[in-house]
Amino acid sequence: MVALRRRAGENARMTIPASHRIWTPAGWRGAAAGDRVVPGIANLHSHAFQRAMAGMAERQTNPADSFWTWRETMYRFAARFTPEALHAVATQLYVEMLEAGYTSVCEFHYLHHAPDGRPYADPAAMSRALIAAARETGIRMTLLPVLYMTGGFDERPLGERQRRFGHEVDAYLSLLDTLRGEADELLRVGCCLHSLRAVPPGPMREVLAALPADSRVHVHIAEQVAEVEDCLAVRKARPVQWLLDHAQVDERWTLVHATHLDEAEVQGIARSGATVAICTTTEANLGDGFFPLRDYLDAGGFWGVGSDSHISVSPVEELRWLEYGQRLLTRRRNIAVGEASSSVGETLLRDVVASASRSTGFDQASLDGDTLTLDGDAPALAGASDEDCIDRWLFSGNRSVVREVHVGGRQVVADGRHREHAAIAARYARTLRALLAD
Repeated sequence: MVALRRRAGENARMTIPASHRIWTPAGWRGAAAGDRVVPGIANLHSHAFQRAMAGMAERQTNPADSFWTWRETMYRFAARFTPEALHAVATQLYVEMLEAGYTSVCEFHYLHHAPDGRPYADPAAMSRALIAAARETGIRMTLLPVLYMTGGFDERPLGERQRRFGHEVDAYLSLLDTLRGEADELLRVGCCLHSLRAVPPGPMREVLAALPADSRVHVHIAEQVAEVEDCLAVRKARPVQWLLDHAQVDERWTLVHATHLDEAEVQGIARSGATVAICTTTEANLGDGFFPLRDYLDAGGFWGVGSDSHISVSPVEELRWLEYGQRLLTRRRNIAVGEASSSVGETLLRDVVASASRSTGFDQASLDGDTLTLDGDAPALAGASDEDCIDRWLFSGNRSVVREVHVGGRQVVADGRHREHAAIAARYARTLRALLAD
């Protein structure tokens, strides 16, 4: 296992050359011409182990294939992971994120115990594997250990394949205390409630009451119609409405997916100050549905994107298909625009930058050291102007135009490749072959 210490010199600050043109939410500044620098993108939702099964659930097993049939495949795959395998897969994933332009990741981590449900000798072994992967690659991480207690709104016990996810409240709070001791300039530890169906009301209140005042809280919610129907049947309210009525939801909270909302819930989330993590490519892959983006923007809500199951590891694709999905629904073009700009690309980028600190727990001054240098020689950006550069980055072509990436001021990607690209890819390939051979 890779040591949890960062390498000497990793905190060196970057000075952006005077020849670079820099985009900020307020507009462009700096040189009139030259390389373009844009903020790094925060990935607000990640299940690292699922990177290894991307593309392996695309055969029909049931004429009514859905999220719930996909979940059975995921459970079988999850059962094969050890801390060492998780480290190798997460390291490969985080390299891919950095090369694509994600500079921070919120890791929604529920793969805690051995496959039989018994804790490892070190109960934090799987969490430490993720921390080691982040430190080896240089990505900024918000680790979100998951509380997972029941198998449904009816509070049935966890099934056999869910046991390695489970904790009682005391053990979960102990895990959080242990992991907070690892925090540093590129690592934060927050709280994660898997979902309302997996965390009963009493334990939810107990955990929330025990958290530090500034702790970030993430939760899956309203991803599936069946989830909404079950919540209505048992708790007599829709999931988001129930949460808003029973918890102090505020700017510390990130609601993951929140796909199926009524008008009151859209307005309620926006008023609360919470952020919605939209995972467009995973939601499309699983057949979840469309987030009501235009209504949410009109309500003034905060949002960001996540790559979730990692069938795609590209902020460009998440943002592009978020907009395209709305176009398909409305049969109109250029949906996600705001008062500050008529540019779809600039509106999307401005919004995801605004959400990053709220969801990750890092202050904005720290995140300002996370930057992407776009390749001015890339054909997709030939002759790019201030007015069209961001739109051309997000909506032109399929080749990455990210040339350099800095995290916390330290360069981790040069000429489009991570410094340890080859070695990490070779280790991942060996690990994946072993996982598939079992």
